[in-house]
Amino acid sequence: MLRKNVWRFLPLSLIMLFLTGCMGEENLTALDPKGPAAQWIFDNMMLSLYVMAFVSIVVFVIYFIILAKFRRKEGDNELPRQVHGNTAMEITWTVIPILLLIILFVPTIVGTFKFHVNADPSQYEDNLYINVTGHQYWWQFDYEEEGFTAGQEVYIPVGQEVIFELNAEDVIHSFWVPALGGKQDTVPGIQNAMYLEADEPGVYFGKCAELCGPSHALMEFKLIALEQDDYDAWVEEMQSIEEAEQPDEALASDGYEVFEEQSCIGCHAIGGQGTAAGPSLTNFADRQMIAGVLENNDENLEAWIRDPQSLKQGNKMQAYPDMSDEDMEALIAYLRTLEVRGADQDY
Repeated sequence: MLRKNVWRFLPLSLIMLFLTGCMGEENLTALDPKGPAAQWIFDNMMLSLYVMAFVSIVVFVIYFIILAKFRRKEGDNELPRQVHGNTAMEITWTVIPILLLIILFVPTIVGTFKFHVNADPSQYEDNLYINVTGHQYWWQFDYEEEGFTAGQEVYIPVGQEVIFELNAEDVIHSFWVPALGGKQDTVPGIQNAMYLEADEPGVYFGKCAELCGPSHALMEFKLIALEQDDYDAWVEEMQSIEEAEQPDEALASDGYEVFEEQSCIGCHAIGGQGTAAGPSLTNFADRQMIAGVLENNDENLEAWIRDPQSLKQGNKMQAYPDMSDEDMEALIAYLRTLEVRGADQDY
């Protein structure tokens, strides 16, 4: 009966094995490095793979040679020659593993010191320094020297070492952008740090890599690398927005009043106004995703405002199920005005 069940689930197991190697459209993978730290991790992983493959091949070759050459033959009942105490063999199988460990040890130690970062801003005055705070279940990015905050999407310039100071507001999270570097925990009350660098412009997908609650799997963010001129322009526009302003367009203006009436600014900052109880909305209309996981369109935005718990369990967003359709349409129109770049600009 047990054997029958094993054969029944074997095809499913093989399918699952192949699917684990598939990459989604987000390309959330460490196998396509786009930065120095990620390249070092990839190179060490491949070195380990080559060493393991070498050891496996040698062991299996020796195993099959011995199996074929020294198999028991018919009529041969003599005890095989014993090699216990063979000094040369014992030295050989002791030295070879030591050499292989040294091959793995040296680049690992060198890279560990090279990419180690202390959580002390004064040591990195020439670097862009971003303060990251993990919340359930979103990411806050404070550009303290530049004087503004971003939420869910963090922008960096290409070809520059960016220092990320890592903190947590509630529970332990883990900051991870696979294409650019390794993981680093964000721990309440403890400051960690890491540096990332992007070799080329693009959108790099990030995740929380530490189980942090029921919506851990949905705690995603985007790291957007821009050429230096584009990045400088983005920073300048972010700095120019100091507070929420009422738009000129009638529907969006009505939406601003709904935004004020519902006290949304109490949780969502715009420019320097508001708090960090929820993600900053300064450049909300620029974002690709809502809450990190929903495509940023009007239908998803309305669904999120009316019932966020059904889309991301355990988040702290207040629900507005009874908001009238007119107020909802106006509020969405206002949120669409919160942008700091042209709608035709590509990432």
